[in-house]
Amino acid sequence: MASRSRSTFLRYLRRHRSKLIAGTITVVASSFFAVIPPRFIGGIVDDVNGGAPFSAIVVLALAMIGVAAMEALVRGFGRYQIIDSSRLVEYEMRNDLLSHLEEMELGYFQHQRIGDLMARLTNDLTAVRQMYGFGILMLVSTTSILVLSIASMLQVNVKLTVLSLVLMPVASVSFWAIGRRVNERFQQLQAQFGDLSTKAQENFSGIRVVKAYSQEEPEIRSFADVNMEYVRRAIDLARLNGLVWPAMNFIMGCAVLAALYVGGTDAIGRKMTVGELIQFVAYLYLLQWPMISFGEITNIFQQGWASLVRLQELFDARAAIAEPIDPVASPIRGEVELRGVTFAYGNTIVLRDVTFTVPAGGSLAIVGPTGSGKSTLVNLIPRLFDVQQGEVLVDGVNVRRYPLPVLRRAIGYVPQETYLFSLPLRENVGFGSEQELPEERLEWAADVAQLDKDVEDFPARYDTMIGERGVTLSGGQKQRAAIARAVAKDPRVLILDDALSAVDTYTESEILRRLRGVMRERTSIVVAHRISTVKDADEILVLDDGRIVERGTHAQLLATGGLYAQMYRRQLLEEELEVDVEQAEHERRVRPEPEDGSVARAPRIPGEGLGEGTP
Repeated sequence: MASRSRSTFLRYLRRHRSKLIAGTITVVASSFFAVIPPRFIGGIVDDVNGGAPFSAIVVLALAMIGVAAMEALVRGFGRYQIIDSSRLVEYEMRNDLLSHLEEMELGYFQHQRIGDLMARLTNDLTAVRQMYGFGILMLVSTTSILVLSIASMLQVNVKLTVLSLVLMPVASVSFWAIGRRVNERFQQLQAQFGDLSTKAQENFSGIRVVKAYSQEEPEIRSFADVNMEYVRRAIDLARLNGLVWPAMNFIMGCAVLAALYVGGTDAIGRKMTVGELIQFVAYLYLLQWPMISFGEITNIFQQGWASLVRLQELFDARAAIAEPIDPVASPIRGEVELRGVTFAYGNTIVLRDVTFTVPAGGSLAIVGPTGSGKSTLVNLIPRLFDVQQGEVLVDGVNVRRYPLPVLRRAIGYVPQETYLFSLPLRENVGFGSEQELPEERLEWAADVAQLDKDVEDFPARYDTMIGERGVTLSGGQKQRAAIARAVAKDPRVLILDDALSAVDTYTESEILRRLRGVMRERTSIVVAHRISTVKDADEILVLDDGRIVERGTHAQLLATGGLYAQMYRRQLLEEELEVDVEQAEHERRVRPEPEDGSVARAPRIPGEGLGEGTP
């Protein structure tokens, strides 16, 4: 992991080496200007003691101001170059990470916490950017000032310089000991921030469930516990960081005290001038900033590297569903075939030896009990998952040989869980289209999905913002928007995975009537629980425990009297009961009360109150 992180660090560093080189050179130049003013200070003190004319002192003072101004100008340019390159690194790394995550298969996100991914793309990326920018800037600046200051100190007095540098190994050991612990604490803090983000994200996404079950207070307490643990870890890190500055101030204070004592003695003994002593102390104070900064630099690089390792984990993830080595370039007509397909999630087998063919332009319906593998089966066609055994073919070609964009653009897919983006309705319906959806096609798709009548009531019609996850729409409206989206992209294969479960029977019949014209022009595969949704399909498959237990047309399956016929009879009975209950409720409301004051008896619902042995 460390070598891969180092490779990633250097790769992004090389992309902006011109800015970094320019910034490094100018920062070093600014450090050269920074070590000149102490010379002027020493010269001014000696001139004052020696009775030099005032004009000579003014010249030195003006020269010192000019050098300081030049140092500020050059340093500002160098800071801009390095900080600018770090922002570009952050921009590119964020784009690269998102692009990489977009290539990952669906199964990857089923095993990841979205809050933790968001924490890595925000908090961790910020720490990496600070390492590339402020960390490198401070490293170059402090190193160059350190070297130039020590060289200048040696020119003033070798004995005092050696005495001052004796304490540097102590500082280095302090940096190393504290920095290693900072790295450990920072990793723990970032991991806890991922937990905090996940907790908040789950609460916001599931706010309806939280409110419906009146769980606001328990969720607030649960979040407070996670938040308190984050605060505790942050305080631990801050406490550790707080050791750096006092330790460095103490070490540098000891160095200044020693220099003043020994240098003052030499100045009294005329072994050095007062100006040289003041010049040396000025260099020592100039050296204090690099020494203290090394602690900050250590923290920045430790935290940045810890975050880079966390980001490297994302870069290292490899998509299980990859682009083909020998892609097929032929256009897709729409024939779909599964040959002996077996699929499992881990050790749980979901599909067992499934085989069927849907000719181009044909229709197939899939029904079966909950958990029989219907949704998994249709997920295999656009390669949201890859089969472990058998083949999935489109136009006689294994789907693994199609480029993923080509395969998925040819498929219009309405999943069970409808997802709409926080965008205008127009953009949600046109989401799968390669170009902006023309107005007439948008209205046609909305008419097919029976969404057009609802749109008339929206404040801005198709330009209405629908909120995150379509929160402003009902369940039926969201499903119809998803159907319009799938139809609008003009796919060769149309897959509806229980896409009419949230609409009423009348709207369902209207959508199906319009979809029949759409389906005649393309291959259609419909997963449903309602028999009314699938009865007109060319072929119906009945799944149970991952196997095809029945197949045929609606009439053929009813004639066999198997699982399909049982489902059909059960649904007919449920519909009759619903009608009887509605009729009984209506009669109860309209029947006048008896004049004698007795309570009117409601008609008995068929089957109510019948016990065992009742005729």
